[in-house]
Amino acid sequence: MNITDYFTRISYNGSYKNPDLETLTAIFQHHIRAVPFETLSIHCGETIELDLEPVYDKIVKKKRGGWCMENNHLLYWVLKTLGYDTTIIGAKVYSPKENAYNHHIDHLLLKVVLDGKAYIVDGGFGMVYQMWQPMELISGKDQPQVPGIFRFMEDNGIWYFEKIKRKQYNPNQSFSNSNNLEKNACKKVYLFTLEPREIEDFRPQSVYLQTSPDSLFVKKSICSLQTSDGLWNVEIVEAWEENSKMRFSLEKFTLILRWKAI
Repeated sequence: MNITDYFTRISYNGSYKNPDLETLTAIFQHHIRAVPFETLSIHCGETIELDLEPVYDKIVKKKRGGWCMENNHLLYWVLKTLGYDTTIIGAKVYSPKENAYNHHIDHLLLKVVLDGKAYIVDGGFGMVYQMWQPMELISGKDQPQVPGIFRFMEDNGIWYFEKIKRKQYNPNQSFSNSNNLEKNACKKVYLFTLEPREIEDFRPQSVYLQTSPDSLFVKKSICSLQTSDGLWNVEIVEAWEENSKMRFSLEKFTLILRWKAI
């Protein structure tokens, strides 16, 4: 594995000699704009592997994307290689359908400590809840970013990640009680503790999410990419048995899958 090849993959040409917040932010933003959050492997006869070398091969050499356990595992290697104090931690994603957080850790994210301050780095959530820069780990502080306002809330050692709704402009006050308007002030995303984790801790849920009929990723394939213009997203709920090759092209990214969709 070669850090220079990784930088080529994400089109990063900046400095990386000093492990500071500015460099961390720049590398992180290049990553989320070059590497899609995608789960296409599940419907293409591939098994998503969590070991670092297969992840590197998939994302760097094959120019594919991945989900949190791939994207953030690769980022963990990158940041450790560059000298950052980085720890893998695990989160439980909130399920709006169940109105509850999942029982098992099913999301991998990173804690990075810089100059005595802790930051959360998560390049693998995708879609509208994807942070665009590292977030300081501080409770109750609104942290505005381009995609929205995020914050952490802490309670007895449990940290909650939320996205706060921007105020909606409504010129017609008679429409203010419409069901079409979002009523919730914030959206729950996931909860986590600061307990250090190993990649092995995520294998049971990785298998479950790839195989269970109840898994969102079994029900549909997702491919999303953050861009300077906004979010590009494709969701596929139907499979094409006759296809031996599927091509997804959205100006900003192209993925070619040489597997039979199942």
